[in-house]
Amino acid sequence: MRLAILEDDSVQNDTLIQWLQQAGHDVYGFVEPREFIRVAGRESFDLCLIDWMLPEMSGTEVLNWLRQDRSNDTPVIFITARDAEEDIVTALSAGADDYIVKPLRRYELVSRIEAVMRRARPLAQEQVIDVPPFFFDVSAKTVTVHGEPVELTDKEFDLSMFMFRNLGRLISRGHMLEAVWGRNPNLATRTVDTHISRVRSKLGLRPENGFRLTPTYNYGYRLERLGEAAADEAAPA
Repeated sequence: MRLAILEDDSVQNDTLIQWLQQAGHDVYGFVEPREFIRVAGRESFDLCLIDWMLPEMSGTEVLNWLRQDRSNDTPVIFITARDAEEDIVTALSAGADDYIVKPLRRYELVSRIEAVMRRARPLAQEQVIDVPPFFFDVSAKTVTVHGEPVELTDKEFDLSMFMFRNLGRLISRGHMLEAVWGRNPNLATRTVDTHISRVRSKLGLRPENGFRLTPTYNYGYRLERLGEAAADEAAPA
């Protein structure tokens, strides 16, 4: 997963990055709220860890920016030394998905992240994804559309799976690039655009099949599942 950490204590930040990288995650650490906001405005993440007490802005203000200003539903876990019941209620009411009290414990943190992601993105770990008319077998790396097999390259399959596991989410090109190709500074984001075009054509990601794949300028793509009425209207007579 691609995780963001906003923690102004640089030692704690480095420790969290190390723990989560060793757990297999791609991690971006931030010590200043403004820098986090700058990057989060143009990049997507699977989950954010946000400290409550921060310089310049509080964690709740950062969370409000995500939820209200950006309409961003990325799961958020608050990390803080505040453990009063009213503090926990405040954090959850503001839109946090979970709350962990310092001092943090490595394996509890990893487990809580996994638990939040299971609730927020139930398709993320599924080995078979059945979203008619599309059927993906992850282990065999095969896909059918309306029961007919479609040939995809490995990267096209991985990109397709990533989009279907994030249905409805606006995902940045950088996030897609990293999820499918890994952190490779020699690859340009236009690689994503080229593969998106091929996947859209091969899978028929069009309204008549009940889906819409739309670009967002200078950001990325969103794969949406349309309602039956919208798909019927788009279907040819």
